[in-house]
Amino acid sequence: MVAEHLTLSSLQRRQVDEFDDRSHELRRLVSEAVGTFLLVFVGVGGSVVDTLSHGAIGRGAEVTAPGLMVTAIILFMGANSGAHLNPVVTLAFAIRTDFQWRRIPGYIGAQLVGSITAAAVLRLTFGGSTSLGVTIPGPGFSDWQAMLIETVLTFGLVSVVLGAASGAQNIGALSAVAAGSYVVLAGLWASPVSGASMNPVRSVGPAIVSGNYTHLWIYLVGPLLGALLACPLAQILRGSGGGTVASKAAQGTR
Repeated sequence: MVAEHLTLSSLQRRQVDEFDDRSHELRRLVSEAVGTFLLVFVGVGGSVVDTLSHGAIGRGAEVTAPGLMVTAIILFMGANSGAHLNPVVTLAFAIRTDFQWRRIPGYIGAQLVGSITAAAVLRLTFGGSTSLGVTIPGPGFSDWQAMLIETVLTFGLVSVVLGAASGAQNIGALSAVAAGSYVVLAGLWASPVSGASMNPVRSVGPAIVSGNYTHLWIYLVGPLLGALLACPLAQILRGSGGGTVASKAAQGTR
């Protein structure tokens, strides 16, 4: 029994050492940048193409595509970086002690690079004849209504991510399906209100490239509040973070 405990402790120490190995940092940052690029390219691209094709895509497909992309990205590069793709997810993992605070600037920087690059590629491809998928409140909805919806949606998204990654409820590869499905479900009913961004960099990239910052505060404040509310819920439901399984999910395993 003692030998088994020592072996487990050695394994945990080795995994921590691997997480702290900065030689893998470039791999993680590239994964976050590429993953966020693909997510924003699909999320913003759906809106752009729908406008240019006079509604050929439709709202259902427009909000489903990002969810499917999230699922694909987590499955194919989650082991590299944890596939956060969202600064408030990165922040939530750090608050839960599943992710190092010192890595936050690099991750958020990589996510911003991916988002801005995606918006720039779409601008170069399709020109400036559309709003470039800038997230704004829908017709008939106020900024405060949109902000509240973004808060609640992000609270749910971050709760799903933290729950699926926890040692108590880890569901492995199905965590990708959980996160992707939530993105789709949120978009299907809430996109007419706020655009269902739930991700500051998804909104920041198009805003920077288009120069339209009018409603950007909604998509910074709402997701941040939602993530901060999700962390106490995770504490109540699953106790403190910092477990091996959750850390592997948050940081990648190679």
